[in-house]
Amino acid sequence: MATPVEQLMHANLTEVFGERGSAARAEAAARTYAADVVFSDPDEVVVGVDAVVEKAGRILDGAPGFVFRPAGPVHENHDLGYLAWEFGPADAEPVVTGFYVCFIEAGRITKVYTVLTAS
Repeated sequence: MATPVEQLMHANLTEVFGERGSAARAEAAARTYAADVVFSDPDEVVVGVDAVVEKAGRILDGAPGFVFRPAGPVHENHDLGYLAWEFGPADAEPVVTGFYVCFIEAGRITKVYTVLTAS
C-alpha cells in the first residue's frame, strides 16, 4: 500500500500536472496542496492552488499529446518526497526529464521544487 507521501507525489504528477481536464485538475489540486502552496520551477514561482492549476494547464496546453509519467519510485524522508519524472509523447522517448521535491505538512503538499535534468 502506498504511503501518504507516495500518494501525494503521484497525485501531483499525474492527477494535477498530468490531467488535461481543468475541472478534474482543480479537484485533484484542492485535495493535494495546501491553500498557500509554493511551486517553483526554472521559469517562475507561483503561489496558491489556483496558480498551480493554471501552471499545469499552460504546460499541458503547450504540449498536446505529451504525458507526464514517473521515472522511478517515490523516495521519502518524513515530510519530504522526491519523484523523478518524464514528459513526452505517450508512446515515445521523453522530451523533458526532471524531478520534484515536495514538502508536506498536515497531509498536503506545501512546497514543490521542480528541477529539469534534460530538455
